Amino acid sequence: MARAAVLVWLLSMMLVSIDIAQGYGINWGSMMTHPLPPKKVVAMLKENGFKKVKLFDAEPSMMDALAGSGLEVMVGIPNDKLSELASDYGSAKAWVKHNVTSYLYDGGVAIKYVAVGNEPFLSSYNGSYVKTTYPAMKNIQKALYDSSQEVGSKIKVTTPFNADVYHSKSDKPTDGEFRQNIRDSMVQILGLLKQAKSPFLVNIYPFLSLSQNTDFPREFAFFDGGGKGVDDGNIHYDNVFDANLDTAHYALKKEGYSDLEIIIGEVGWPTDGGRDANVKLAQKFYDGLFKKLAKGQGSPLRKGSVEVYLFGLFDENSKSIAPGDFERHWGIFRYDGQPKFPMDISGKGQNQMLKPVKGVEMLDKQWCVLNSDVRNLSKAMKEKDYACSNADCTSIKNSSSCSFLEPSDQVSYAFNSFYQSRNQSVEACNFNGMGTKVTQDPSKGDCLFPLQIESSATDLVALSLSTGLLLLMSFFILM
Repeated sequence: MARAAVLVWLLSMMLVSIDIAQGYGINWGSMMTHPLPPKKVVAMLKENGFKKVKLFDAEPSMMDALAGSGLEVMVGIPNDKLSELASDYGSAKAWVKHNVTSYLYDGGVAIKYVAVGNEPFLSSYNGSYVKTTYPAMKNIQKALYDSSQEVGSKIKVTTPFNADVYHSKSDKPTDGEFRQNIRDSMVQILGLLKQAKSPFLVNIYPFLSLSQNTDFPREFAFFDGGGKGVDDGNIHYDNVFDANLDTAHYALKKEGYSDLEIIIGEVGWPTDGGRDANVKLAQKFYDGLFKKLAKGQGSPLRKGSVEVYLFGLFDENSKSIAPGDFERHWGIFRYDGQPKFPMDISGKGQNQMLKPVKGVEMLDKQWCVLNSDVRNLSKAMKEKDYACSNADCTSIKNSSSCSFLEPSDQVSYAFNSFYQSRNQSVEACNFNGMGTKVTQDPSKGDCLFPLQIESSATDLVALSLSTGLLLLMSFFILM
């Protein structure tokens, strides 16, 4: 009996360990000036129990690091490639060969999905990708079937949509429908998804509901059941996540696709860069989300567990801030691979810090700040503006973690941000003689003055080129 009890206990511990991350996926972006070593990132993901990774591109160093990891991968295709893939089947075949089948060797990458585009029907894109998304998806799916390994039945094509592709005029989920200006294109895509047995992928952001609408009921963004909520027939919705998800269900139902599986491609909460973007609220949101998902109850309309990809893995200091300064602060880990706050990712009372990325090498412990001899702050402010136009200063803007700093300290923050982004080069701490290097950490309270990680020259050059192109594309699209 004692031996049997021990075996039962061991089995229960194994099940708890397996269940730690509920099979969650996570979005891994690369729009930062100093990327962490991909192999060390993959090791961290496995150590924390994550099962799935969603990429925004088939970045070779990331794909190589994922080989042999056992992590399920959704590989992405950026929006700027959609036109070529839509108009030229040969380009689609070449993309699949280079970015999919070349990684399907024994011990390679466990690719399950190809995400064609990223939120291509977003309202702010003004229809730029509406005509190319479906044909690009169709060509990629065909190329998967036509590949030498004929992987079309195993690797599925989908597209991550922003939740703004559907809406409800009454705010009740039962009135959910797709936007009229994209409805025909959506129906085309839904037909392709059903034929290929692929999921409908949607990104749901309660944070954006709160931050973009001053009249939005605050507690409705969380899972505590506070606030008025929404009544729809005999169903009461006490959180916007459920209401949004069921609005999607009804929109699909009205088009005859109620049987499509819905996967949450992105969901999360930023920790800086705005009034409601902070660690306290992020922790509150994730705590409620994980408790909900751990119950496996789905939404009021559709019961059962929901597949979810958290957004995101790390802060990305090169992302476009057109939507808001918070865009660079979605990570549950800091830029240096350190977890930001304790998370009960099991949803079962196991609140603890996630394990960090190990073996991260940092630059020397030195910072660039405003010289204490400077008395003319007006001149220093001009240097601050220059620094912020070339580095990330979102944390010193209104309502952010460092916005409380005195003007001179804000100048120091800007100087240091620029200095660290330039790998602490001597020239990067000049600012017309107003900058000076210090070895005592100038961070104040929750305001962190970054100390940059080391990245190889190859990583920095490759990433700066890709990041610059993406930022340029974003600029012209959002104009």
